[in-house]
Amino acid sequence: MQKDNCFYLGKIVKKYSFKGELLIKLDTDEPELYENLESVFVELRNNLVPFFISSCQLHKSELLRIKFEDVDTEEDADTLLKSDLYLPLEFLPKLEDDKFYFHEIIGFKVEDKSFGYVGDIKSVNDSTAQALFEIDRNGIEILIPMNDEFILKVDKNNKTIFVETPEGLIDLYLSE
Repeated sequence: MQKDNCFYLGKIVKKYSFKGELLIKLDTDEPELYENLESVFVELRNNLVPFFISSCQLHKSELLRIKFEDVDTEEDADTLLKSDLYLPLEFLPKLEDDKFYFHEIIGFKVEDKSFGYVGDIKSVNDSTAQALFEIDRNGIEILIPMNDEFILKVDKNNKTIFVETPEGLIDLYLSE
């Protein structure tokens, strides 16, 4: 399984018991969706390795307590600490029409209400306080905050996001 075909589920943060159980910090607003997993991919030495789950339950609402098959001791668990967990993209819950996962919108066109066609989304920068659309317009990068007030409509069928940005925002990138 390639990482490109997966989404980040969370990180193994600590051991739970001397029997090899682990606690996972999930990267989700809905941890209960992942209570009944059968398997996950654990990133070990830059490879995704499948691990089958013998038991799995929420722990203190935001952590997932997992017992992997064949991980039966503290030493076994130690080798997995701080590892990232992934699931195939098809395990992502379906979202309502106007909601999207960042990976879904790569390649979408961006249309601004006043400006018109802005460009195509090449990536999403979520390392800042406000996530940003990174848009390519003929080799020029334009950054538009992913703000609900700016996003008018997401048309998944036509792969287009309609926005209304503050006057002059897009021109800032084009006036150089």
